[in-house]
Amino acid sequence: MRSIMKASALALGLASVSTTALFAESHALSGDLIIFSDMSNPAPRAVMEDMVARFGEMHPDLNIELTIIDREAYKTQIRNFLTANTPDVANWYAANRMRPYVDAGLFEDISDLWAEPEMEALASTRGAMTIDGAQWGVPYTYYQWGVYYRQDIFAELGLTEPSTWEEELANCQAIVDSGRACYTIGTKFLWTAGGWFDYLNLRTNGYDFHMQLTSGEIPWTDDRVRETFANWRTLVDMGAFIDDHQTYSWQEALPFMVNGEAAAYLMGNFAVAPLREAGLTDDQLDFYQFVEITPGIAKAEDAPTDTFHIPAGAANKDAAREFLRFVVSPENQTIINSGAGLGQLPINAGASVDDDKFLNQGFEMLSTNSPGGVAQFFDRDASAEMAAAAMEGFQEFMVFPDNLDDILDRLEETRMSLQ
Repeated sequence: MRSIMKASALALGLASVSTTALFAESHALSGDLIIFSDMSNPAPRAVMEDMVARFGEMHPDLNIELTIIDREAYKTQIRNFLTANTPDVANWYAANRMRPYVDAGLFEDISDLWAEPEMEALASTRGAMTIDGAQWGVPYTYYQWGVYYRQDIFAELGLTEPSTWEEELANCQAIVDSGRACYTIGTKFLWTAGGWFDYLNLRTNGYDFHMQLTSGEIPWTDDRVRETFANWRTLVDMGAFIDDHQTYSWQEALPFMVNGEAAAYLMGNFAVAPLREAGLTDDQLDFYQFVEITPGIAKAEDAPTDTFHIPAGAANKDAAREFLRFVVSPENQTIINSGAGLGQLPINAGASVDDDKFLNQGFEMLSTNSPGGVAQFFDRDASAEMAAAAMEGFQEFMVFPDNLDDILDRLEETRMSLQ
C-alpha cells in the first residue's frame, strides 16, 4: 500500500499491522481509495491512521490517500468536497445530520450493504442510518445516555433503581424530602434540556413519533406533545431539578452531584470521567436506563453516532464498500473503541467492550434493550433552525412552565416557516 499525505491534512504516520494473506487474496482491491476524515483530535486521529494502515495491509495493491481535516473546518467544507474533488469515503453523522446530503443526492445509497447478513449485528443503529427507506452510511462508534446516580444516596434513603415512571416519581419525592434535588442539570447552553425532552418524549410517545416530530411532520401543538410536557412539569413542580440551572453549563452542574446536593444526572457517558476525577468512586456512582412511562412503548435511546459514508460521486465504490465492511467488523470495532482508542462503544453486537463498568452497562443496554431504536439527540435529529428554537423553549419551560402555550405556539410557527 502506498499512502499519499495531503498538504491540507495533519501529517500521517501509518503503522504496519500483520494480516492474513488469505484475506487479502479473497478481497483483492486495486486502484485509489480516497478517504476524508474529521478525526483530527490526537486520539481519534491515531485511531483513523491505524485503521487505514490495517486495511491497507489487507489490500497491498490498493493505494489509499487519507486526508484528515480539522473537525470544525470539515463541517464547513463537506458540501464543497462532496460536489467537487469527491473522496470515496467520508466521515459524518447519523440521522438528520446526513439528510441534507441525502436529499441533495450527495451520499450513496448502500442499502445493498445493509442487506448482507453480517450487518444484522448493527441492527440497533439501522434506523439512525435510514432515510426514505434506504441506508446511507455505516456507524463506527457511539455512546450511551442514561441516568447516572449516587447509589450511596439511594442506599441511605432505602431506594432501588426504578423501572417505571411511578417508581421514578416515588424515588424523586423521597430525595426531595431529604433536602436534595433529584437531578442536577446545567441548561446554560440549552442542549442538556434537549436530552430531557428526548427521553420524556421517547418514553411518552415512542421513537416513530419522536422522529416525525423532529423532522417537522407533526405540529408542536399536538396533544401528544403536550403529554410529554405534562410529564416534564410533574418533575418541575415537585422541585426535582437544581435551582438556577439556566446559569450553569453541564460541567458547572457536576459539583451538585459530587457534593450530594443532587442524586442523579441525565447525561451522556462522557460525564463519567469528570465525576470520577472529582472523587466519586464506582461504589458511589451507578447507572440505569431511563424508565418506562407509557406501558408498551418500546424503549429507544439517545446514542449519538459517528458514521462513514460513500459520496455519490466516488470513483472507487467497490473499495469504499469493502472499507465500510471492514469499519463495522467486530474485530475492528473492538480495536477502535477500546480504551486505548476512542474509549466509546462499538456498534457491532459481536464486538468486545473494554472492562469498564459504565461501558459494559451501556453496551448491554444499546445492544439488547433498546428495541425502539436509537435516536441521535435532539440537535442532530431536528434541523438546525428547529433545534435552536426548540431547545430555547425547553429551557424556558423548565424555568417558567406556565409559558407552555406560548412556547408551543412559537415552535409551531418555526416549524411552519421551515416547510
